[in-house]
Amino acid sequence: MVDYQEILNSIYAKLQKRVDKGKVASYIPELANVPKEKFGIYLNRIKGENYCVGDWEEPFSIQSISKVLSFALAFSKLKNQVFRRLDVEPSGNPFNHLSLLEMENGIPRNPFINSGAIVIADMLLSMLDDPKNDFLAFVQGITNDPTIQFNKTVAASEAETGYGNYAAANLLKSFGNLENDVDRVLDFYFHQCSIEMNCKQLSNAFYLFANRGKCMQHTTHLSINQVKRINAIMLTCGFYDEAGEFAFEVGLPGKSGVGGGIVALLPNEFVLSCWSPGLNEKGNSYLGMLALEEFTTQTNLSIF
Repeated sequence: MVDYQEILNSIYAKLQKRVDKGKVASYIPELANVPKEKFGIYLNRIKGENYCVGDWEEPFSIQSISKVLSFALAFSKLKNQVFRRLDVEPSGNPFNHLSLLEMENGIPRNPFINSGAIVIADMLLSMLDDPKNDFLAFVQGITNDPTIQFNKTVAASEAETGYGNYAAANLLKSFGNLENDVDRVLDFYFHQCSIEMNCKQLSNAFYLFANRGKCMQHTTHLSINQVKRINAIMLTCGFYDEAGEFAFEVGLPGKSGVGGGIVALLPNEFVLSCWSPGLNEKGNSYLGMLALEEFTTQTNLSIF
C-alpha cells in the first residue's frame, strides 16, 4: 500500500532544502510581492483519503490555470463550435507570443496560450448574462466553495501592465476573431486570471477532469468525451513550450500558472496541486515541476 503522506512529506522536505527556488513573476507587480519560500502540496484522491503538506491552505492567484476552467465552461455550452475559432495544436512558443497568431490569420494554436484564452473570454462574454459573476459562480459550483473570489487588486495590476495581452486582443480583433470590445474582453480575462485558490480548492476545481466530468457533488458538468479532449489538450499544451518536457518527466495532464500554481491529474485516481511562486525559465513553478516529477517517480503513477 502506498504511503501518500510519507511521499508528500519526503518531497516537501527534499525540495525545501534547495537554495534555488526560481524567480517570482515580476511583470505583474502584485505577484512580485509573494515570498518565493512558500510551498504547498495537496493530493485529492478520487477514491480514498486526501493528503497535504506545507502552505497548502494559503490562497494564491491561479492565473493561467483558470484557462482550463473558462475553456471547460465554453466547451460545455458551445460544444465543438469552440473549435471554429481556435485550434488544439501545441504552440512550441511561450504563452504570450504573437508571431504564430499573425501567421495563422488570427486563429490561436490552442485555448491555453494567452490569445486562445482571450478568444474563449470573448465567447463567454457573448453567451453569459453577467459574465464575470457567472464564471465565478461556475468555479464556486464545481468546487462547492462560495468563498472563492477574484482578487481585484491583482486584476487591476494586470490591466495596468498587460501590454502584450492588449496587443494580442487587438490583433485578434483585426482578424475578426473577437466579437466584443477589446477592453471588455480583457477586463473579463484579467479577472478570470486573478481568481485566488489554495491547493485544496484547486484540486477540487479539477476533480471533474479526473472523475469523468462529474464534480465533487457528483453533478455532471461535462461529457466524458469533452473531459478526454480537455485532458488531452492539458497534456500537450498545458505547459507552453515546456509541455513536452512535462509529459516526458511527469506523464500527466496538467496546467501551470505564473502565480506559481500547478495542477495535474490521473483520470479515475487523483488530482495533485502544488504551489511555489518561484518560476523556472519557461514560466512554470520551479519546485512545483520538480515535486510532480518526484511524485510520479516514487508512486509509478502516470497515464503511460
